[in-house]
Amino acid sequence: MLRTHDLNVAQDVEALFHPYTPLARQRETGPLVMTRGDGIYVEDDQGNRYLEGMSGLWCTSLGFSEQRLIDAATRQFEKLPYYQLFAGRANEPSIELSHRLIEKTRHLGMDKAMFANSGSEANDQAVKMIWYYFNAIGKPNKKKLIARERGYHGVTVMSASLTGLAGNHMDFDLPIGDRVLRTASPSHYHYAQPGESEAQFVDRIVAELEALIAREGADTIAAFFGEPVQGAGGVIIPPPGYWEKVQAVLKKNDILLVADEVITGFGRLGHWFGCDAYQIQPDMMTVAKALSSSYLPISATLVSSKIYEGLTRGSTKNGVFSHGVTYAGHPVCAAVAIETLKIYEERDLVGHASRISPHFLQRLRGLESHAMVHATRGTGLIGAIELVQDKATRKTFDPASGIVARVQSAGLEVGVICRPLRDTLAVCPPLIITDAQIDEMFDKIWRALDLALADARGAGLMA
Repeated sequence: MLRTHDLNVAQDVEALFHPYTPLARQRETGPLVMTRGDGIYVEDDQGNRYLEGMSGLWCTSLGFSEQRLIDAATRQFEKLPYYQLFAGRANEPSIELSHRLIEKTRHLGMDKAMFANSGSEANDQAVKMIWYYFNAIGKPNKKKLIARERGYHGVTVMSASLTGLAGNHMDFDLPIGDRVLRTASPSHYHYAQPGESEAQFVDRIVAELEALIAREGADTIAAFFGEPVQGAGGVIIPPPGYWEKVQAVLKKNDILLVADEVITGFGRLGHWFGCDAYQIQPDMMTVAKALSSSYLPISATLVSSKIYEGLTRGSTKNGVFSHGVTYAGHPVCAAVAIETLKIYEERDLVGHASRISPHFLQRLRGLESHAMVHATRGTGLIGAIELVQDKATRKTFDPASGIVARVQSAGLEVGVICRPLRDTLAVCPPLIITDAQIDEMFDKIWRALDLALADARGAGLMA
């Protein structure tokens, strides 16, 4: 008889299609199967325990054993396990959650919430709303969308087209159509010219944005999509003045601003939203992930009153607003999201993230003395580590060497989970992490770097 682990591996290789995975290699290596969670830790089917330094996928803000969320789901399952929102119907959790979300974002100009299941869907439906809106108000030529290099907005056909990462486009025939325009990522580390200060860099890329708008014609451009801090693109922290100047350009040209808060929302930056951290006043916002601590899938697209009135005008003309998904505002998912928001408030986890951030950032910066680390950056409880083969020249490792991937596997050996993003190692722990656990996390990351360094030296890649 096969042991549980062996059975898991056999059935996985036989039947499960893994996202973001080298498919041929998966057949050879099999899966890492997680079976339980406790606080910020998870455990696999062989009893190995890991500190989850990525909150799963930037999302499990309350850790992996919050009983209140389990109880909230159970109560709602027993009361009303499903109902839909089409044709003016509703359920009580979806009503309460929409009210709570708008109360939390009213100062940012939000007025209505439309639910979906994922961040990808939230951004996808934002695009449909934008096109519908401009048709409704008599500006049908405003259809182009500006998105940034290194931006990440999801994997559905439209949101992946907005995403500015080559891997999300290759052989998928994306971006679709000609409606997505690309502008610079605000990463001074990656894209500054020699001797260019942060202020000069900001002025240059904002001028490039203005030139793009002038070249395409502002009357053809509908919206700009941006994460307050770019997450999957490498944890890109915008320099001072960037968002202020970008917003001025957009306002001058009547271009809507969509703030993608899928990663940055609900305390990740030590503020309720990234918009609060960077004084962003969006026309629309998208949220997901930490909305329910990802215990159940739910997302929302939030819109201003101006946008909603335009959508209402279009709906009047067309007879109905013909968009929505089966599970929008699912009562069990909404109930868990409501309880998640209550926990953030009652335990002041946004304040906790702000208070504990200096220690997190101090330990993050401490990694810069490691032979494989050229630089680090972070804000709140999210950070990035730039891995290099040569510190003096900033030469990065050839991907074929496997050294960056080795940092991740070495992390598993020492009991910590991080995520390599090309030459960057990302960290994004649950908001409930403590000072002592921050120390544990970075101690283990250092040990993982040491193991990878030994392999690099053994392969003759480093002295």
